[in-house]
Amino acid sequence: MAFVTTDDGAEIYFKDWGSPDAQPIMFHHGWPLSADDWDAQMLFFLAKGYRVIASDRRGHGRSSQIGTGHDMDHYASDVDAVVQHLDLRNAVHIGHSTGGGQVARYVAQYGEPQGRVAKAILVSSVPPLMVQTDANPDGTPISVFDDFRSALAANRAEFFQAVASGPFYGFNRDGVTPSEPVIANWWRQGMMGSALAHYEGIKAFSETDQTDDLKAISVPVLVTQGDDDQVVPYKDAALKQHELLSNSTLKIYEGYPHGMLTTHADVLNPDLLAFIQQ
Repeated sequence: MAFVTTDDGAEIYFKDWGSPDAQPIMFHHGWPLSADDWDAQMLFFLAKGYRVIASDRRGHGRSSQIGTGHDMDHYASDVDAVVQHLDLRNAVHIGHSTGGGQVARYVAQYGEPQGRVAKAILVSSVPPLMVQTDANPDGTPISVFDDFRSALAANRAEFFQAVASGPFYGFNRDGVTPSEPVIANWWRQGMMGSALAHYEGIKAFSETDQTDDLKAISVPVLVTQGDDDQVVPYKDAALKQHELLSNSTLKIYEGYPHGMLTTHADVLNPDLLAFIQQ
């Protein structure tokens, strides 16, 4: 397996498929998952002739269960370590959920200043800020995230099962047939990682204000989300991302859930490809 060691000692696992001469697409997964959550996209884009790369966030998946650095600054710095190691240029960065926050911070603070980024795509992503504050009155109350932390600490296995079988993929909606293999794969990915990384990651994805990151990005960005996202409310996420970005395209999918990259890959993949090829 391939790893990069960061300056603070974290070992970041990554997978890298395709010709080194092809345009690279780097995928950034959501909480509490791993690079495996991008299987459907990586195979699709590999078949289209792209070089595809995905890493496991520190403390997640196969990356080391380091006890520190579970914050958006380290997440972005870790991405830069992988990018520098592989010398990725003219890259497209695609992030889902927490991975979208990771993309926004990386592109704003590393990728664009270094001239390494061609485009970015935010899918069901957490920026600019999830938690409710005086300045963000429409955000999600902190009590919701406190409940996440309590449930995770009490019984992570049960909590992850509930998330995957319920709101993440919209399997709790009337008329939707749950996929037990999809639920099991989500649970598998989550349980591979560190409970500490997942616990502290809740603060990272919910309380990091990324308004300035979005304002700093000038490359073309596709912003996309389902309007039935029960995890990240789209009116406080995709709509605000589109307002803050200077060069964005917005696409809202009617009735799609937070995990739409899995449940509706047949629709999402061609749409992502069309944006990349523009």
